[in-house]
Amino acid sequence: MSRYEIRAQPLKAEAFAPFGDVLDCAGDPDKIINAGLCGRYHDRAQMDFGDGRAGVSLFNAEPRSLPYTLDLLERHPEGSQCFVPMSEHPFLVIVAPDDDGKPGEPLAFLTSPGQAINFHRGTWHGVLTPLHAPGLFAVVDRIGDGANLEEVRLDPVWTVRA
Repeated sequence: MSRYEIRAQPLKAEAFAPFGDVLDCAGDPDKIINAGLCGRYHDRAQMDFGDGRAGVSLFNAEPRSLPYTLDLLERHPEGSQCFVPMSEHPFLVIVAPDDDGKPGEPLAFLTSPGQAINFHRGTWHGVLTPLHAPGLFAVVDRIGDGANLEEVRLDPVWTVRA
C-alpha cells in the first residue's frame, strides 16, 4: 500500500467516536413502546446546531466505486450533520482529524446495513459516497444564516480501497 492509500475498515462506534456517532440498533433497546411492538434505541446522536435549527433534507447522490479517489474534504463549523441511508446498501464514510485548521491523515469506513452516521460539528469528512444505487439519504443538519462549509482540495489525492 502506498503512502496515499487508505484501507476502508468496518464502521465501529469506538473507532468512529472522535469524528461522530454511529447510529444503529446495537444492544438492547432503551425502551419498549407501541404496545410492546417497537424497540426504541434512544438518543443515538449528539446533534449540535450552534445558532441555527435542525432541518431534514433528502440527498440523492450518484453511486461511486472502490477504489475511490479522494480529492476533497469538507467540514461544517456551525453544525453536526447526520446521514441516514434510505436503503440497506453500505456506503463509504471518510473522515480526518483536524491538524491546525486543515485536515490530517484521512480514515475510511464501510457501513453495514442498518447503520447511519452523524458527523460532529467541525469534523473533516469526504463527500457523500454511496456505493450502490439508489444513493438516497435523509440528512439532518443545520439550517441557518452564515457560512457553514469549508472545503479543501487534496494534493496529492488519496486512494481508498476495500
